[in-house]
Amino acid sequence: MTAANATEATQTVEAVFRIESARVIAGVARIVRDVGIAEELAQDALIAALEQWPESGVPDKPGAWLMATAKHRAIDLVRRKETYARKLAEVGRALEDVPPPPPADPDDIDDDLLRLIFTACHPVLSPEARIALTLRLLGGLTTEEIARAFLASDAAVAQRIVRAKRSLAKARVPFEVPYREDRAARLSSVLEVIYLIFNEGYSATAGDDLVRPALCEDALRLARVLAGLMPKEPEVHGLAALLEFQASRIPARTGPDGAPVLLADQNRAKWNRLLIHRGVEALHRAGHGPYALQAAIAACHARAVRYEDTDWTTIATLYDRLAGLTPSPVVELNRAVAVSMAEGPAAGLELVDALVADPALRDYHLLPSVRGDLLERLGRREEARAEFERAASLTRNAPERRLLRERAERV
Repeated sequence: MTAANATEATQTVEAVFRIESARVIAGVARIVRDVGIAEELAQDALIAALEQWPESGVPDKPGAWLMATAKHRAIDLVRRKETYARKLAEVGRALEDVPPPPPADPDDIDDDLLRLIFTACHPVLSPEARIALTLRLLGGLTTEEIARAFLASDAAVAQRIVRAKRSLAKARVPFEVPYREDRAARLSSVLEVIYLIFNEGYSATAGDDLVRPALCEDALRLARVLAGLMPKEPEVHGLAALLEFQASRIPARTGPDGAPVLLADQNRAKWNRLLIHRGVEALHRAGHGPYALQAAIAACHARAVRYEDTDWTTIATLYDRLAGLTPSPVVELNRAVAVSMAEGPAAGLELVDALVADPALRDYHLLPSVRGDLLERLGRREEARAEFERAASLTRNAPERRLLRERAERV
């Protein structure tokens, strides 16, 4: 094989593994019952592919090749360990006799992936550990990529992931989809992690970029996976709808220089109509939970051809309902914005002023940012300038900081 062909084969291996790694890890975890060991065996299959494919060529079904290689190594591992003798008798021989079927379609994902999602999001782990482990196992991100996404050191993220795997093993968390009450409790955690991952990608907490599209793509893909595997769970569809709507706006959220573009100034022709259509379809299958309500709010924005056409009265009503289900100061702040658009800035400012003393919002840069906007609309320019400057001092995201300082200067 020529050097060019070898390079192409290597690139193919890496691309295939990024797509198939979650399925491979999930399939192997069903055998060894340990996500840490499963990930190591999946990496072993990757190394085998890197060694063999440049010489033998890329197989017709590369995903099935990786799955079979990893499962065979898992069975060998089970066979070698006496402590796994019973598992070998119950699982190993049956799996050895029946070769793993290749996926019929890239979207045809079996229940092993669902088990992996629920395992990675077990409540025994901290929210930070759940996010890191989920991105690693399901998003296929490297330690370095996760560290860059959350502005942490490689060593810190690596330790977080290692501790998460050990915690799961120590707690002997079953590799399964829980049932009844346990499933409901775990599902909430799963949805929360996916939601947090998307939010971090949609509006980065810190760094030089406002949006991290890769995180949004990972979260959206996971939401679609859950919607496909759990079609009777309305809140899963609610989350999927919300992320579809939000993802549709990403192309318009930043200008050519990466600067943030406010919702009122966005070019709505850049909004992805296919994602909006998918969001509408998912919303039809959603119920009346918190994610469904947020999706309904996003749908109001998506339906407005112009910013001036936005149905702020309906949005304010939806935020009222959301506050009743999941009361939080952030929801109240968003409700205040909607009320200010529906009833005027004075009405919104009254609601915002009631939140100023809330300790949860003490260092939340969007509180002074919203207050500054309302004060500016009321003509109280000096007060508005002070609020924008305070908001700029609180945010750790460079593009947002620049925007807020520019607004302070303009006021």
